[in-house]
This record gives sequence, C-alpha cells and structure tokens, in this order.
Amino acid sequence: MESDPTPATSSQTQPPPLPQAQPDPRSTPDATGGIIPYKNPAALIGYYLGIFGMFPLLGLPLAIAALVLGIVGLRRRAQGKAYGGSVHAWVAIVLGSIASLYNGFFVFLIVAAAVSG
Repeated sequence: MESDPTPATSSQTQPPPLPQAQPDPRSTPDATGGIIPYKNPAALIGYYLGIFGMFPLLGLPLAIAALVLGIVGLRRRAQGKAYGGSVHAWVAIVLGSIASLYNGFFVFLIVAAAVSG
C-alpha cells in the first residue's frame, strides 16, 4: 500500500485576504471633475458673492462676506476638512477685496457729495 499524500489546498496555506480600506470621500473625484467645489461650500459661496459684490453700493456687504468666506474656504481646505475649492476661495478673496475697495470708494463719494451740498 502506497500512501498518496494529498496536496494542500490554497485555503489551508494562505491567510485570508485583508479587508480593503474604504476611500476617503473628500478625495474621490466626482461627476463635475472637481470644477465645482460643492464639498467646500464656503469657497463656492464666497466665489459667487465676490462676483455679485462688484455691483455698485449693493455689493459692499456681499464683497465683505466674499472676503470672509474665501478665507474660511482656504482654511477648511488647508485643514483637510474640505475637498477642493482653493481656486474658488482665492477668487473670492481677490474679488471681495477689489469689490470692497471699489464699493467703499463709491460710498465715500456719495457721503462727500452729500456733505458738500
């Protein structure tokens, strides 16, 4: 009698596979291709407020809000709490600054004209 050693099966010799790590939802691409940073709402809202802040007089509060939200959006991006939106945040900061100066100048002119008669 010859004993035929049975070959070991692969499940006996190999350890079970490791569980796969779930991807971070902030780093996964989306259907917009990263063009619209909807995962960083402060940067996105600041961007739009910066554009609408260019309207004379009415834009002064919008421009100030755009400046603040642009800074908040950049901080959220730097802390890793938001995915994308750094360009929108920078545009919000730049447009908010320009529109604040622009609208502040108009307010100064209106006040100066009202005081001078």
